[in-house]
Amino acid sequence: MSGTRRRPPQRTPSGSRAAGDRGRRRTGVRKRLVDYPRAGRTGVRRWLPSWRQVLASFLFCVGGLAAAVGYAYATISIPDPNPSSLLQNNVYYWSDGSVLATDGSVNRENVSLAQVPADVQGDFIAAENASFYSDPGIDPQGIARALVHMAEGGSVQSGSTITQQFVKNTYLDQSQTLSRKVKELLISAKIGASMSKQRILQGYLNTCFFGRQANGIQAAARVYYGLPVEKLNVSQGAFLAAAVNEPSLFQYADADPRARAQAEARWSWVLDRMVKTGKLTGADRARYAAAGFPVPRKWTPGSGFTGQAGYLVQLARSYVQQHDPAVTDSSLSRGGYQIHTTFDRKRTAELATAVAKVRAERLDPAHRAADRNVQTGAASVDPATGRIVAVYGGPGYEQAHYADNADTSGVPVGSTFKPVVLASALQYGAVLKPGTSPASITPASRFNGDDGIQIKDQQGSYVTDDKDPTGLLHQHNDTTHRWGYIPLRTAMEQSVNTPYVQLGEDTGYPDVARTAKALGLRPESLAAPSAGFYIGTSTPSAIRMAGAYATFAASGTRITPYSVTQVTHDDAVLPGFTAPAPVRALPSAVADNVTDVLRGVITRGTGTRAQALGRNAAGKTGTTDDYRSAWFIGYTRQLATSVVLFKEDPAHPQLQSLAGVGGLQKVFGGDIPTEIWTRYMRDALTGLPDLPLPAPAPLGPGTNEPGVPSPSPSHTPAPAKHTGGPGRRTTTAPTPGPGVPGTGTKCHAHKCR
Repeated sequence: MSGTRRRPPQRTPSGSRAAGDRGRRRTGVRKRLVDYPRAGRTGVRRWLPSWRQVLASFLFCVGGLAAAVGYAYATISIPDPNPSSLLQNNVYYWSDGSVLATDGSVNRENVSLAQVPADVQGDFIAAENASFYSDPGIDPQGIARALVHMAEGGSVQSGSTITQQFVKNTYLDQSQTLSRKVKELLISAKIGASMSKQRILQGYLNTCFFGRQANGIQAAARVYYGLPVEKLNVSQGAFLAAAVNEPSLFQYADADPRARAQAEARWSWVLDRMVKTGKLTGADRARYAAAGFPVPRKWTPGSGFTGQAGYLVQLARSYVQQHDPAVTDSSLSRGGYQIHTTFDRKRTAELATAVAKVRAERLDPAHRAADRNVQTGAASVDPATGRIVAVYGGPGYEQAHYADNADTSGVPVGSTFKPVVLASALQYGAVLKPGTSPASITPASRFNGDDGIQIKDQQGSYVTDDKDPTGLLHQHNDTTHRWGYIPLRTAMEQSVNTPYVQLGEDTGYPDVARTAKALGLRPESLAAPSAGFYIGTSTPSAIRMAGAYATFAASGTRITPYSVTQVTHDDAVLPGFTAPAPVRALPSAVADNVTDVLRGVITRGTGTRAQALGRNAAGKTGTTDDYRSAWFIGYTRQLATSVVLFKEDPAHPQLQSLAGVGGLQKVFGGDIPTEIWTRYMRDALTGLPDLPLPAPAPLGPGTNEPGVPSPSPSHTPAPAKHTGGPGRRTTTAPTPGPGVPGTGTKCHAHKCR
């Protein structure tokens, strides 16, 4: 036994671990969850993590980041669009469909993607995001590039897809911060998964800023090329796609050489990208290169409304709001309305030209004090449709003249109101003797035309005048000529007052006012009952007077003058903007007889200057007390136009006498207003046939004013001593009715259309 050696006990792994555990227990060292710093290592190796630790840390970070992103993606919601991104401008169109003007706080007009030519869509995709239709809304490579740039100390870059830019423009803001960028990425991913690519591209094109205050591709197309987006070509679209990249510089590509050079280089690059992405052939690329850079049209910052545009927009806005109570100032300020008007671009320019030429020839405000502060207003209406085809409201908003002289109530119409009195008498008759039924009246009926006669009412009492020493009204004409008893036709041609004041009293205020309203004159513009009412103390606008005479031209059929044919908002056509329905305002026999009388005003009366038109036409001159206004209103079958001249100091809004204007001692409607009318009508009717005016139907026998000698002696009327309407009106200043500024103060209610 003593020679036998004993084998040492075998160590097993478990035994080793057990021994180690016993050893650690003996030394008091416990096993750590993360062996770092590393146990059993010394020096640098103690602080170097193992590959297992590195891998575990990486996987932990990636997992944590994925969990955080997943949580953020699950909890973030797509916010409501920014209110500013919903703002658009309102677009007003001429009758031919071209753009008249735009207004609103933001120059944007949203369009559908279908309106944008496919090639132009391709310009933007090639320039901004070639993988748009295949990517999920974000571009990892672009994000990586942006992160590298940020790490290098640069500003936060976008690395943005079209989807991201749409999200930034529509839902977020333009701040360059990391938090905004993270939100942009998350919302873009969510929108990319829930919204169609077509809708995203449409939203992007409508929210991009292009410079020149243009938001969205439609506004850009108009401000850079004067075209609707539908008519853009690939080359123009390439420039707009380039402009998005640097709008503050490229907006000056029409004039600044540096901006032009950089814009042209970027434009060329976009076309090259179109070829690279297969959206443009090499041959087409060469063709556009040969055509050259599509230079944008000239841009004047902050130009605003010029010429007649402000007055036309004002008329259209007012009309829209009157016919749709849902369209308020607030909703118009948010924009998005497309308003199609009746205004004829060519005729509006012709009317402005006629006014400018006559004023330049006849007025000299620099050397003649009387010619200062002379105002002109005019309106032109189509008798067959009621469309307002042209207005002249004044020198323009850019001249700080904001009141529309064509749509202003406050300027008395003078003798242009006499046809209303005649029409009423022809229709309703006149009480010529107290207690009798109304007698029939025709243009041949004779009334006393002498100056200074006393006027009787229907009860046979003399009309009073507290300013006359006798207490009674002595009606005056412009001259003291003794006309005797003359036909109403002659009294109209020569603008003799006394027959029409007496005829008005005999017909009666209620019937004359009823006729005026039937012709479209607003009740609030009609003067209160007085002798002066029958010869023009009422103050309808030039538009409404043109509409009234258009009713004569249309043989008594009235279509209320209107300025808007269609309104759309958010691609929906708003109801309530169909053309006004024709109504029978006067029997055709009455209207046609008035027209026949007014033909004589031009052929042998106070409106002979209008013969220069060389067409079948009818019209009437008008002048008021102390020459405070001068009118001419005339018409053919195709067009009725009114022109008014008055004088008013903007600092003191009260009508002043026109005496001395143009070097004339007396200013009549047959002078400057008729000359403007003739020039405009000659241009506006060019190319249209000279249609005959309707022949008057016989009215039967008429009744003369009591006192006419029988048989009536032969009497040859003396020709008028002026070419205008009557200068002197009633010796009294009639008490103005409600809303009628008899003192000359103007009312800018903008209710006339």
